[in-house]
Amino acid sequence: MSKYEILYDQSFPLVRYNLNAGESIKAEADAMVAMSATIDVTGGVERGILSGLGRMLSGEKFFFQYLKATRGPGQVLFAHSYPGGITDVVLDGSYGMNVQKDGFLAATDSVEVSTKVQSLFRGLFSREGFFILKVNGRGTVFLSSYGAIHPIELKDGEQLVVDNGHLVAWPDYMTYTIEKSSKSWISSWMSGETLVCRFTGPGLVLIQSRNPDAFKAWVKKAKFLSI
Repeated sequence: MSKYEILYDQSFPLVRYNLNAGESIKAEADAMVAMSATIDVTGGVERGILSGLGRMLSGEKFFFQYLKATRGPGQVLFAHSYPGGITDVVLDGSYGMNVQKDGFLAATDSVEVSTKVQSLFRGLFSREGFFILKVNGRGTVFLSSYGAIHPIELKDGEQLVVDNGHLVAWPDYMTYTIEKSSKSWISSWMSGETLVCRFTGPGLVLIQSRNPDAFKAWVKKAKFLSI
C-alpha cells in the first residue's frame, strides 16, 4: 500500500495519507476532512509565535494542525478550501520551495515551513506581498491551487513569463524578476496583465490555471450589478 494517494485530482481532490503507529503529519488549520479513530488531531504554532505571524502576513493561517496515529495505524483525508488541484513535491534536502499565499496544504514532519522576506519592490508589486512561504528539508509537501496545477520545466537559461496571480510555487534557487507586461505602464495596464514574473531556468515552475484575485473581482462586480 502506498503512503498516500491524491484522489479526484481533476475536480475536487482529496489526499488520503496512511500513517503507521506513532507517525504524524502536519497540515494547515481545518484541512482534515476525516480520519481513523486511531488518530488524534491537535493545533499548534509551527516554530513559535513570530513564525505564525509571518505565515499570516504571507496569507496563510496562524495555526497548524498535527495529526498523529497514537493508537495504531490509520488514514487521514485532507483537502483545501479552493476549487482546485493538489500536487505533491518530494524534497531531497538540496533545495527548498517558495510558495505563494494559500499554496501550502500539508507536509510530513521532516519538512520545515517558514517565511521569507521579499525585497521592497517585490513586496509592493507581487501578489504574495512582503512575505512568502518557504518549505525545505527532506520529505513530502502537498501544495494546493485555484484551478488546475500545471508544471513547466525550464532548461538552463530558458525563460518563462508568468502572470503573478497564477503562480503556485518555484524552487528557491531559481532567479526571477517582476516587471511590466509591456514596454510602457499604460500598455501594461490596458492589456489587463500589468505585472508579470520572469523566471530563468533551470527549474520547475508550478502555475495554476485560474487567478483567485480575478475571481474575487468578478464576484464583487456581480454583487454590485445585482444591487
